[in-house]
Amino acid sequence: MHSITIPEPGGPEALVWAEVPDPVPGEGEVLVEVVASAVNRADLLQRQGFYDPPPGSSPYPGLECSGRITELGPGVSGWAVGDEVCALLAGGGYAEKVAVPAGQLLPVPKGLDLVTAAALPEVTCTVWSNVFMIAHLRPGETLLVQGGASGIGTMAIQLAKAVGARVAVTAGGPEKLARCAELGADILIDYREQDFVEELRKATDGAGADVILDIVGAKYLDRNVKALAVNGRLAVIGLQGGVKGELNLATLLGKRAAITATSLRARPLGEKASIVAAVREHVWPLIEGGRVRPVVDRTVPMPDAAEAHRVLESGANVGKVLLVAPAAG
Repeated sequence: MHSITIPEPGGPEALVWAEVPDPVPGEGEVLVEVVASAVNRADLLQRQGFYDPPPGSSPYPGLECSGRITELGPGVSGWAVGDEVCALLAGGGYAEKVAVPAGQLLPVPKGLDLVTAAALPEVTCTVWSNVFMIAHLRPGETLLVQGGASGIGTMAIQLAKAVGARVAVTAGGPEKLARCAELGADILIDYREQDFVEELRKATDGAGADVILDIVGAKYLDRNVKALAVNGRLAVIGLQGGVKGELNLATLLGKRAAITATSLRARPLGEKASIVAAVREHVWPLIEGGRVRPVVDRTVPMPDAAEAHRVLESGANVGKVLLVAPAAG
């Protein structure tokens, strides 16, 4: 088969479409013929040499895919050859084939095409696990999404609205904010021109956000805590603004607030399977009912993954950038 490889870390040009050995499904795994994958920030870090795959997983980038099952490994039940699926991966999505633990498979939602389904696994699992399973966002509460126009952000807006929450977003510029509003965002903050702490305070009569989903990290740490409501929960899922920050613990104590930080890729298989099962139970009906939809900015041929990485690095996208395998194109 062919896959995107990274012979040497570097810029987008470091991504090389090359022939590699076919994966073999192990115990509890299936082999998926990939139709499409999606680009995530973690892929950019892996390309630069900063985010190695977990031990034992595929060395190739790609944290999600869609495709068809072509082979069942030992001990797999509940799935059949020919099933159309999308999947959460620890790596290997930028390839023509990938071996996937059966617990990380999801059926393609009714009414959604197979290519578009590649936009779902990472964002739905990340948002549901952090915003709902850990931070316990409830109806009537306010969620602040840092980076509302990102793939994560566009899904977080829709899921929060679907459960009856109020949604505030930050994004860069009026065009991206307008897209967030189309998805249901109630409070629109241009982080380039406005102070999100002050804008959120004004929009909530001084209360702040009950839950904040943050992709920035250190740069926003102190300000995020200031923006929290009493009993608020800050969920850090990205480090685009650095890894070390200062925090006034007195502010955190005074608000009786909590900070959590998670990554999805390195979690044990059992935890991933539990998250995938929860997403199938709670999110898939919303997608099939038309209340939630993946937002796809563009599709790029998989051998041209460098172009897709440049788009994500430029920040020009709203929603997901997908890679389409040659056979699917």
